[in-house]
Amino acid sequence: MADSQKFPVAAHALAYLAHCGAMSPEAAVSSVELAASIPTNPVVIRRVTGMLAQAGLVATRSGAHGGAWLLKPADQIGLDQVLRAVAGCAHLGVPPAGAKGCPVGEKIPEAVGAAIALADQAAAERLSTITVADLLADTPQGARPRSCA
Repeated sequence: MADSQKFPVAAHALAYLAHCGAMSPEAAVSSVELAASIPTNPVVIRRVTGMLAQAGLVATRSGAHGGAWLLKPADQIGLDQVLRAVAGCAHLGVPPAGAKGCPVGEKIPEAVGAAIALADQAAAERLSTITVADLLADTPQGARPRSCA
């Protein structure tokens, strides 16, 4: 999966888990169900939920009755945490290598790198004000996906 898709997939998965009320192993949502909502491949979901688990945002269980569930309420999960969990950034790229002997090429990697760092910081600061619960604000109450228990 492209790095640029990890954050949206992770945010979507967390929102889906919150919407389904998956807050315990008994309420775990399978990677197949999550994948159908996004839509993507269950392998992609397992990779992303693994990253979210390492960050302490979800827990997972493998096997026939496996799946993922939230470890924190949705209103306590900031999107900046999600971004960090999937090693994301503003995805503006990496500075070019530059060319020795060129007055622009020798300086541009540092200048572009600094601009990307500032953009990443601004993105993280803004995302810290948005929670997974906020993503569900326009979802009708009581409207549950067919497969939510």
